Amino acid sequence: MRILLLGSGVIGTSCAYYLARAGHTVTVVDRQSGPALETSYANAGEVSPGYSAPWAGPGVPLKAIQWMLMQHSPLVIWPMLDPAMWRWGASMLRNCTAARYAINKGRMVRLAEYSRDCLRQLRADTGIQYDERMQGTLQLFRTQKQFDGTGKDIEILKQYGVPFELLDRPGYIAVEPALAQVQEKFVGGLRLPGDETGDCFKFTNRLAAMAQRLGAEFRYGVQIRGITRDNTRITGVATDQGMLQADAYLVALGSHSPLLLRPLGIRLPVYPVKGYSITVPIEDASQSPESTIMDETHKVAVTRLGDRIRVGGTAELAGYSLALREPRRATLNHVLTDLFPRAGNVARGEFWTGLRPMTPDGTPVVGGSPYPNLYLATGHGTLGWTMATGTGRVMADLLSGKAPEISMDGLTLARYPNAFARPA
Repeated sequence: MRILLLGSGVIGTSCAYYLARAGHTVTVVDRQSGPALETSYANAGEVSPGYSAPWAGPGVPLKAIQWMLMQHSPLVIWPMLDPAMWRWGASMLRNCTAARYAINKGRMVRLAEYSRDCLRQLRADTGIQYDERMQGTLQLFRTQKQFDGTGKDIEILKQYGVPFELLDRPGYIAVEPALAQVQEKFVGGLRLPGDETGDCFKFTNRLAAMAQRLGAEFRYGVQIRGITRDNTRITGVATDQGMLQADAYLVALGSHSPLLLRPLGIRLPVYPVKGYSITVPIEDASQSPESTIMDETHKVAVTRLGDRIRVGGTAELAGYSLALREPRRATLNHVLTDLFPRAGNVARGEFWTGLRPMTPDGTPVVGGSPYPNLYLATGHGTLGWTMATGTGRVMADLLSGKAPEISMDGLTLARYPNAFARPA
């Protein structure tokens, strides 16, 4: 089958690799000059199935107000007259119940655990390297209330067989010795030993090269103008280099997917949530993290990637703006120097921002669409790197006419009953 794939971030590239491996003729188009140059470029580096959870949960509305009043706030909302943002926010609030949280987290963990297994198999099959480390994620709690509030997450981890460890101070220092210098700041931690870390940009570029060796074509610098259709099917993709046609079409354009799909009558509930990172060269390895630490108070991850430290986090609702705002950098600098004051010089850090494609319930949109030859792989939020290989495998199976190895219940666009209104 001829497949036209839109987007060469980690999701699109993973889909391209698995589709090419399945024997399809794959063409990938992207406006950038290479793979992983937008949201996948400098994310936090976590491959964290155990940490997969929706942002919408019980108590979040109150927490959001408290966060916005913090000096180093994990959440910033810019007041805008953007109906899409307010619709998305209202839908997110409707998911802030214990029942919805459990359903949504279960869906996310299902795909994330499968994806981690696919990544392990990919490493075994190909030997791909990307500054990977398999030493887990440590979520640190500054207050006893945070530590005591892990119960609901632990219930779901147990339900899906995800290994975890609740650690006191000596326990978390044993896995992250550099934290001994600041141990009085934290009461305990939740460790997810099955989680991994790695450089998403390196991974995506190397996987793209592997996909090309399997016959996939990557066409960069292509501006996508729109998708054409007849009454029932997609007929092509208009670009600045002409009309491109295939048997099937797969949209993996992250936060930009809803803009392209809207003229087709598809109201994809994905909105950009802006994240930031700094990448700092390590100056003292003994005073640096061993893997990933998640500061629960600031919602910021600190990850070791080879000879660098990646600090990523914050959530900013600012539409499609890519402005680098210094207060966000100050928050990332604060977390790194607060946890690992001797690890590296933040003044040498590379400051970056990207747009995470978030659904209001946290679960991505993976699978078919109302058009039989149009498929979607988007809305992964902060977990695109975590869910990439699993998404690629699922999409390859679906387009090959095979049943995926995991249940697709709750992962597709069908969970949004009002997402499609056929255009005239």
